[in-house]
Amino acid sequence: MKKTALYETHKSLGAKMVPFAGYEMPVSYEGVNMEHETVRKAVGVFDVSHMGEFLIEGPNALELIQKVTSNDASKLTIGKAQYSCLPNETGGIVDDLIVYQVKDETYLLVVNASNIDKDWEHISKYNQSIGATMRNISDDYSLLAIQGPKAVEAMQSLSSVDLASIKFYNFVVSDFAGIEHVIISATGYTGSGGFEIYCKNSEVKQVWDRVMEAGADFGIKPIGLAARDTLRLEMGYCLYGNDIDDTTSPFEAGLGWITKFTKDFVNSEALAKEKETGPKRKLVALKMEERGIPRNGYPIVDEAGKEIGKVTSGTMSPSLSQGIGLGYVTTGFSEVGTTVYIQIRKSAVPATVVKLPFYKNT
Repeated sequence: MKKTALYETHKSLGAKMVPFAGYEMPVSYEGVNMEHETVRKAVGVFDVSHMGEFLIEGPNALELIQKVTSNDASKLTIGKAQYSCLPNETGGIVDDLIVYQVKDETYLLVVNASNIDKDWEHISKYNQSIGATMRNISDDYSLLAIQGPKAVEAMQSLSSVDLASIKFYNFVVSDFAGIEHVIISATGYTGSGGFEIYCKNSEVKQVWDRVMEAGADFGIKPIGLAARDTLRLEMGYCLYGNDIDDTTSPFEAGLGWITKFTKDFVNSEALAKEKETGPKRKLVALKMEERGIPRNGYPIVDEAGKEIGKVTSGTMSPSLSQGIGLGYVTTGFSEVGTTVYIQIRKSAVPATVVKLPFYKNT
């Protein structure tokens, strides 16, 4: 098992450590509900240094990114980020990722921890004929997510940049926590605002300590992966390996908005046909109407008990105190307001297809 540069820090804070994507990661410190609420109401900090980072550079960098990603990276300018996915050749998704334009011919790709090797091989295969410079810097860099409505106020003393002026999906390379060059990115996986900070492994302990210090008066707490999951699920953000994978298409997953046919990309012809005909199944948001938690793998059935799909992610929402989930159903059952049933052991428990997000900031 790999360890992040902050492994000992998490241990000293009493974190419960678990194996995740090849790393020993903190799953919780004080308990999921408390950590979840901290991010929704104040500010929390996550160590997500297990994520992968690739640098794509040179005159052919954009050509490679345009070939392997579904979104239109030509729309990026320096200081902007874009959510995208890597389509495979058979209609599914290799991974979802964020693309950052750092300089004129330099892009940073941030990929899921469990897919680092797979993504690298996939992109390298297409790069053979394109010839961009690729560097896998995953093992040298750390990533902290500082999330919550008080994040800007709590962190402002750590940077000369006006943090409030960084718009969503924009970033700056500037000073932070006494380190000269870090990426401060207005992105996150929680729906409660905040930043993601990219720095070198050798710098992250200093950054973490200064962040905890600056956030002390704002109620900052360290947050584990369990709360990260409940937070992203309340927003309906896809988790690779659960809600999207090598067998799910962007259109089935509701990711048509990041699939642009203004260019030629991997499997674009087949995906364009699927857009035209419409997918046979769709990822939907499910809210339980009675007690029960929809868990990954639970069958989704119709009134007659016939299976129409499967749950991909589910939890008891800490914000709503209600069972919520995501799952694929045949398209006929995908309309908002449709009643379906989740097979929980021997009971078929009613659930309603709802519009995302489950949780709205009030």
